[in-house]
Amino acid sequence: MAESFGALLRELRATAGMSMGELARRVNYSKSYLSKVENDVKPPQETMARLCDGALNAGGRLIDAARLARDRGAAEPTLDRRQVLAAGTVLGIALAGGPRPVPDDRVIAGMRTSFEHLRVLGAQTSPAVVIDPLIAQVRTAHGLAGENPEPVRSRLLQLAARIAEYTGWMNQEAGDERAALWWTRHAAELGRAGGDREIAGYAFVREAGLALYRQDPITTIDLARRAQRAERASARTVALAARREAQGHALAGDRDACERALDRATELLHTSDADARPYPVLGSTALEPIELARGWALCDLGRVREAADVLDREVPRLTATSRRTRARFGARRALAHALSGEIDQSCVTLTEVLDDAAHVDSATIRLDLRELARTLSRRRDHAPVRAVYPELTRVLRQY
Repeated sequence: MAESFGALLRELRATAGMSMGELARRVNYSKSYLSKVENDVKPPQETMARLCDGALNAGGRLIDAARLARDRGAAEPTLDRRQVLAAGTVLGIALAGGPRPVPDDRVIAGMRTSFEHLRVLGAQTSPAVVIDPLIAQVRTAHGLAGENPEPVRSRLLQLAARIAEYTGWMNQEAGDERAALWWTRHAAELGRAGGDREIAGYAFVREAGLALYRQDPITTIDLARRAQRAERASARTVALAARREAQGHALAGDRDACERALDRATELLHTSDADARPYPVLGSTALEPIELARGWALCDLGRVREAADVLDREVPRLTATSRRTRARFGARRALAHALSGEIDQSCVTLTEVLDDAAHVDSATIRLDLRELARTLSRRRDHAPVRAVYPELTRVLRQY
């Protein structure tokens, strides 16, 4: 058995009957760089490992080997006491000024509408613009719930849970993973207190998303599966959990498991009923979230040409109001083209993405943009790269 990443790469390449030059051509890295990796002179870079895994049909072995070579492990994030108190975490928090009249249907509907306006804004601008108003809304709904009887109490707790879940997402987009984890778990706690088991299950999908961006496939898959087993979870939530599980399998390099999870997600989503409850819908509102995830997953599997084909089809279907989603999958689309050697098309696609990326200020989207910058930097002599690279650099340095 190979003892290092380089030895495993050499073994798999020899088994495939592929020369170093041919592998270099397929993955768009230089022959000299791959030679240094094979001889353990340079450590394996994750994107290179994924591309080699796909080119050599290694079934995730090179991806696993690169992860082991990196020997990294992040401790689970926690909030310290100061952050907990600042976030208003004590259950049963009451509003200042004494008791108020019981909110009627119009008041609660107005609070929901106010939150949905913030969600629309959050899809188009920096999370810094919406996080403080979101926290204020959670506190208001939670505080009112604490001083009112049923059924108003449960309705307000359920609304507070939905707002808290989105607050977690915006904190992740702002790059604060610890706060994102806390707000996600707080949302589940509020949902259970209000009798909303749906959000308690969906919180596992959100936590799995945090693990995905930490490049932790095992935790991603485990949390996604827990979401699928959650009590009274709707078909839609189970579908989104299967979608997240597929992304975890892709991160691990297991294409067969990824495809099975995507097939389950597609079937569940197409048979799910619309959520008719008077609370904001959970998760992605994209027209074809499973196909977008398929394109994302294919890129992680090293099947970058296939990924580009899927994302070329799906990204143009996203609406102009979904600026954050367009930037997210548009960046991955440009990365897939670059990694497949289609540099001109990557630059064209990137040009379409950068304005959206600059506006939404997303820490998670910047991960793909940084990888894209590293990939394009190897072709700085190419005219389209020279044209787009300064703007890419500006966006990456903007925040």
